[in-house]
Amino acid sequence: MTVPILSAHKLKKTFLNPMAVEVLKEVSLDLYPGQFVAIRGRSGEGKSTLLHILGTLEKPDDGTLFISGIDTKHTNTSILRNEKIGFVFQTFNLLEDYTVLENVLMPARIARKSTSSTSATYDRAIELLTLVGLQERLFFPAKILSGGEKQRVAIARALINDPELLLADEPSGNLDHTNSQIIQNLLIDCARKQGKTLVIVTHDEELSQLADHSFILKEGQLL
Repeated sequence: MTVPILSAHKLKKTFLNPMAVEVLKEVSLDLYPGQFVAIRGRSGEGKSTLLHILGTLEKPDDGTLFISGIDTKHTNTSILRNEKIGFVFQTFNLLEDYTVLENVLMPARIARKSTSSTSATYDRAIELLTLVGLQERLFFPAKILSGGEKQRVAIARALINDPELLLADEPSGNLDHTNSQIIQNLLIDCARKQGKTLVIVTHDEELSQLADHSFILKEGQLL
């Protein structure tokens, strides 16, 4: 029997300021290897909050979350994120004064892997940047890249530690329509080629139709 990459059970989250708002009401979700799942919903419904909880960036008020069979309540979530989860954010979150290659290698350095020019990690970074079409930009500082190029770097960076789970929060939200389509297709293609479980939070109904499973977050529940 296949074990879920992610198993969430009855997650709850309430924000108390400036007033009590129950954002998540007993949300349960199982994600399996190779799945692409889309989560849609109106602004303010808590999509990003849910994604942050699934990625252990925030803690739920109640409920359980297992990543690769590991109970997130009883482990170092910083190490777990670095080893098991890759993030792609709407705002890229690159180190602007570092090169493209340095940005991609940063999670590996945090994991204390060798990133020398003779290392397997260095080779993987170049392989990933080639996969996203940036092999000619390796030594460009991130700050001179276009928005679409920055998001490609973010995808390669998310994959560098070979995570099992890839989480993307409106990954094309800051891009024009043409670049949005390119990034969406690239993210899905990279995840499938690398055998990752992919979760994308999006407003885009067309994108959600490409997913293996599509959910709508409404009034704190996944429908």
